[in-house]
Amino acid sequence: MSALAALEKTDLSHLRDPRLFREYAYVNGRWIAAEGDRALDVTNPADGARLGAVPALAAAQAEAAIEAAHRAFAGWSARLPQERSGLLKRWHALIVDAREDLAHLMVLEQGKPLSEARGEIDYAASFIEFYAEEAKRLNVESVTSHLPGAEIRISREPAGVAGLVTPWNFPAAMLTRKAAAALAAGCTVVAHPSSETPFSALALAELAERAGLPAGVFNVLTGKASEVVGAMTASPKVRVLSFTGSTEIGRLLYGQSAATVKKLVMELGGHAPFIAFADCDLDRAVDSAITAKFATSGQDCLAANRFYIERPIYDAFLAAFTRKVQAMTVGTGLSDPDIGPLVNERAVAKQEEHVADAVERGARLLAGGKRTEAGANFFRPTVLADVPEDALVLHEETFGPVAAFVPFDDEDDVLARANDTETGLVAYVHTQDPARIARFSRGLEFGMVAVNRTKITGAPIPFGGVKQAGLGREGSRMGMEEFTNVKYVCCDTP
Repeated sequence: MSALAALEKTDLSHLRDPRLFREYAYVNGRWIAAEGDRALDVTNPADGARLGAVPALAAAQAEAAIEAAHRAFAGWSARLPQERSGLLKRWHALIVDAREDLAHLMVLEQGKPLSEARGEIDYAASFIEFYAEEAKRLNVESVTSHLPGAEIRISREPAGVAGLVTPWNFPAAMLTRKAAAALAAGCTVVAHPSSETPFSALALAELAERAGLPAGVFNVLTGKASEVVGAMTASPKVRVLSFTGSTEIGRLLYGQSAATVKKLVMELGGHAPFIAFADCDLDRAVDSAITAKFATSGQDCLAANRFYIERPIYDAFLAAFTRKVQAMTVGTGLSDPDIGPLVNERAVAKQEEHVADAVERGARLLAGGKRTEAGANFFRPTVLADVPEDALVLHEETFGPVAAFVPFDDEDDVLARANDTETGLVAYVHTQDPARIARFSRGLEFGMVAVNRTKITGAPIPFGGVKQAGLGREGSRMGMEEFTNVKYVCCDTP
């Protein structure tokens, strides 16, 4: 049996660096357990096997961590930007060196294919590298005085303690995208990873400690969100709350944060349309559609959920897409399949619900539509054709490997249907017409638009949506500015 196959059996002893697997929370430079040794088990979604456990911190312990971050803020924010940059660069180098271990650990707790896990570690590291440089360029703006005898200064200052709440589907990259920006700006961090995938965050904390981040600057708090995140939203010392997750939970945190008037950065749900016109490059568009739908087994806020294909190419597009889907492999993550396990039974049940609802309403099932023999959390990649407008899959984020296809005839009609969602995160358009590209780039009510491609993310770009898809932006210089306050000084010059 290969080492990779052995790892798939949750044998964590095969990690090159076993200390990357931590079953403690990281608070104020120490690895701690919960009061009364309360713990939460973490399982492998591929087979349900127990990987380990993490502390279920009580609210009082979360409050103590926030206090530690608050105490550390003065010293961290006072450091020269070059010093913060240097520490981030060390953290980045350690993550790059630990790439294989981090990817394997992610596969075991999250389930994604190994190649995708490696890609996520690269993606996660890129944010730290980017913000290590941006840390030195926080204040580059000036304003010419409009008042006689006055000098005007405008500066950005770190907001304070940043509370970060990260999801299970990208357990490394969503943490570094937030934390690197906050740390570069001079904020200290208390982070709460999903209880389903906490080990990636704890491994990053281990590497941050080795990089020399001071005690209290970067903290990872495990436990139930109601206690840990509740402490964050209630504390006036947490000045910024950054959350990635569902729109429903985002609304809840929005309300909980109102009493302390926090700055909020929220990357919430998506319901992405994929629109292909008859003049598109068909082969390229089909390949793009496969990637847009099935990355992370469809468990991605950027995943295309609704496929609107112009009628002259509808049948050809469907046939080519379905052939590719039928050839896809399903299996455990370290075998590097096309589709890995979904996160849990609830996720699988949602796929079944959406498929059954669409078929009952008249959709045609062309591929998949059921679980596989690989295990309880595996669902076959699925193609639904001629999906009626009232089907659930056209109105809810499926968050799984189900693709719903609808033909269209009119440009104005498809634009209106694409915009008929409150979660305007990303839209995909394939056409060769420059005028149409311009019209749809303007007309689509989404924070991001991908034209004739799927890959659009990266550290330098402002990631985020409109309407109920979120608030603020992550990545780019804008992502660092979310963790700052603007200060204006007007000084008399006699």
